[in-house]
Amino acid sequence: MHPKRGKFITFEGLDGVGKTTQLELLAVRLREKGLDVIVTREPGGTVVGEKLRAVLLDSKTSGLSPLAEMALMFADRAQHIDEQILPALERGQWVLCDRFTDSSEAYQGAGRGLGSETVRRLHKTLCHDLQPDLTILMVSDPASSVSRARLRNTQKSQESSLDENRFEKENLAFYKRVHEGFKQIAVREPQRVVKINARETVEKVQKKIAAAVEKRLGT
Repeated sequence: MHPKRGKFITFEGLDGVGKTTQLELLAVRLREKGLDVIVTREPGGTVVGEKLRAVLLDSKTSGLSPLAEMALMFADRAQHIDEQILPALERGQWVLCDRFTDSSEAYQGAGRGLGSETVRRLHKTLCHDLQPDLTILMVSDPASSVSRARLRNTQKSQESSLDENRFEKENLAFYKRVHEGFKQIAVREPQRVVKINARETVEKVQKKIAAAVEKRLGT
């Protein structure tokens, strides 16, 4: 007898909105309910993906064209889906992922000006058209989100050799386009995307996410 297929939940939003914190808190809550949960991220999530992440996020990566950037993001995602996400779902596990194709649509589609349709076609072709069961879109003010992300990454760089500042070097106009890209996805797919105000306290945000998961997925 095959196990019941697991659920796939993605967390989206600008850097600095607290996605990773809330994803981890949800994982704890679901595990307390007896569910088998794995936590992963994009770019990354596999050995190959972590190598691609180093190229994509390192501020020393210069001259990368928008199309090359998008191609690398999808190379990471295709490997991630085939190696990690789909096998876990087939085993009945719940997969919580920090970023997925919505990020490509927002960052490369809107931010880089490559367009939503290009991203969606690539997703259908390269990613088995896999759709999350639920997407938590954490919404905040672009200026304050980017400021927090820059501070966080600067601290990480000081504490270790890790440099993931390439996107944080973009100007505010870029992040406003990304922000609008996320908002348009939420309008287009309200059955999948739940917007959460990320400017509230960690505890309030956590409760709202838990309520959304219970309402949409029954747990």
